[in-house]
Amino acid sequence: MDIIKAVQYYTNRIITDTSSMKVLLLDRETTPIISLVSTQTHLLSKEVYLVDRIENRQRDAMRHLKCVCFVRPTDASLQALRDELRSPKYGDYYVYFSNILKKSMVEMLAENDENEVVREVQEFFADFYAVTPCLFHIGLEPSTHPLFAEGHSWNPGALGRTVQGLSAVLLALKRRPNIRYERNSAMAQRLGRELDYLMDHESSLFGSTSGSPTQLVILDRKNDPVTPLLTHWTYHAMLHELIGINNGRIDLSHVPDIRPESKEVMLAQDQDSFFKQSQFLNFGDLGVSVKEFVDSYQSQSQSHHKIESISDMKRFVEAYPEFRKLSGNVSKHVTLIGELSRLVSQRHLLAVSELEQSLACNEQHGTDLRALRALIANPKIQPENKVRCVVLYALRYEQTQGNAVNELKQLLSSNGVDADMVSIIDVMLRYGGARERQSDIFQNENIFSRGKNIFKGLQGTENVYTQHTPALAIMLEDLVRGRQGLHWQERLPNLDPNARPPMLGNENGMFNQDIIVFVVGGVTMEEEMTVAKLNAKFVSQNVRVLLGGTSIHNSRTFMSELSTTFFP
Repeated sequence: MDIIKAVQYYTNRIITDTSSMKVLLLDRETTPIISLVSTQTHLLSKEVYLVDRIENRQRDAMRHLKCVCFVRPTDASLQALRDELRSPKYGDYYVYFSNILKKSMVEMLAENDENEVVREVQEFFADFYAVTPCLFHIGLEPSTHPLFAEGHSWNPGALGRTVQGLSAVLLALKRRPNIRYERNSAMAQRLGRELDYLMDHESSLFGSTSGSPTQLVILDRKNDPVTPLLTHWTYHAMLHELIGINNGRIDLSHVPDIRPESKEVMLAQDQDSFFKQSQFLNFGDLGVSVKEFVDSYQSQSQSHHKIESISDMKRFVEAYPEFRKLSGNVSKHVTLIGELSRLVSQRHLLAVSELEQSLACNEQHGTDLRALRALIANPKIQPENKVRCVVLYALRYEQTQGNAVNELKQLLSSNGVDADMVSIIDVMLRYGGARERQSDIFQNENIFSRGKNIFKGLQGTENVYTQHTPALAIMLEDLVRGRQGLHWQERLPNLDPNARPPMLGNENGMFNQDIIVFVVGGVTMEEEMTVAKLNAKFVSQNVRVLLGGTSIHNSRTFMSELSTTFFP
C-alpha cells in the first residue's frame, strides 16, 4: 500500500499515454499533488515541454503541441476548462480528472468543445496529497475548508472534500474496506456513512470486498489532543514543527544569511536518499549522520577543516562550493539542521520539551505546577510555548481537585501573553477535554491506570525528551497482534452492525492485512513515524498500515485551526 507509487502510476499514465511533445496544464490543487511525487526533470524526460496553470489566461497559443490537462472536478476548474475549450491554444486536448465525474460534467465538456479538440476524457484517482509511502492528507485548510460547523460537527464543504479525497485513496489502491469508527465521534461516524453510501452508489468502480482484507479505521483527533501539542525530536517532525513543511516545500527565506539557491528546498524520499535514511533519526543521531558524510568528503578532498559542531559543518559547506555541487542533498540538510539547531537554542526548546514530556507522561502535580509557573515567568520563552504547556497541564489535571488552570491563565496574561492566545486553553478543553475523550490517554482516570502510570517510569532509563508514545501506536499494536477483546470492539465498532467482528490477526502470528487509519482533525509526523516503524516491524507478516488525515498538523496549525474554526 505505497501511496506515493499509486499517485506516480497515475502521473506516468497522464504524461506517457500521449506521445510527442506536450503541455501539461494543472489547477491550483493538482499542482502540489503532482509536485509531491514527480520532478521537472522527470516530466521533461517524458516530453512535457511546458507545465502551466489552467487558470493562467496569458499563455501563448501553440497549436502544434498537444495538451494534457489534469484537474479536480470543481466548479472553478470546470469553468477554466470551459474557457480553454472555447478558445483553444493547443492542437489536441487529453483531459484527466482527479476524481469521479458526474454525467453533467461530461455533457458540459461536449457542449463547449465546439472546435472538436478534446480527444480523451478519463478519471485518474489522485485527489489527495501523498507525502511519504505511508502518509497522505486531504489538504483541508481553515481558510478554504474550515473543518467544523458548530461544535463537533462537519462543515459541509470539508465533509464533501474529505469524502472525495478518501474515496480516491481507496480507488487508487483498489480497496473496498470494512469501515470502523470511534464510537464517541459523530464526525467519524458521519464520514464513514457518507463514504459507505458512495461505495454502494458507485459499486461498479469499487467492486466487492473480495481480495486482500482491508480495514478503514476512522479516528477523531479529539481523543488524542496531546500528540500535536508536543515538541518532537525526530528530523521530519522537527522540520514541520519548527520551520513548517507545505506540500513537501520548506521556506527558508527568513533564515539569516541564507544563500539564494537555498531559500526554498524540497523534501521527497524518492529524490533524496539522505532524507529517506534520516527522517526518523532523533536530533542527536542526525548530527552524527550528516557529520559522517562531511568527514567522508573531507578525506577524499584532503581537506583539514576541524569539524566538531553543526556550525563547523555550515562553515565548511560555505568554504567548499564544489561540495555543494557533489553532495547536493546533504549540503541542503546541513543548512536545515543548522537552522533547527539555531531555533532550538533561540527558543529554549530543551527546557520547554522537558516540561511538555513531564505533563504528557507523568502524574506529579506539585512538581509540574512549580515548573510551569517558572516557565511562564521566564521572558526568554515564547508566548505560544507557554500557552502550549498550560494547555497540556489543563488537559492532564482537568479533573484534579485544586488544579490551578485559572491561576495559570492569569499568570499568562500578567506576563504579556495575548488574550486570544490564552483563550485557546478553554477552547482545547471544550474540544478534547475529559468529557469528550473516549480513552484515558493520561492513565489517571482511575486507581488502576494511575498505578500503571506510576510504574511506567521505573522501567529503565528513558530519554526525558522522547517519553511520550502516541495513542495511535498502542491501538495499532493491539490491532495487528489480535489483542482486540471487548475494549476495542466497543471503542471501534463496525459501521455495518451486521458485520462480523474483524479479525486482524492472532496471537500465534499475523496474516495478510491492510489497515488504513484516517484521523478527522489531522495527523502528525510523530504518528507517521509510528506507522512506518510498525510496517517495518511486521513486514514479514504482510501487515501494511497507511495513515491519513484531513491535514498534517504541528502545534501551531493545530491550535490555530481550533481557535479559528471550533465554536462549541
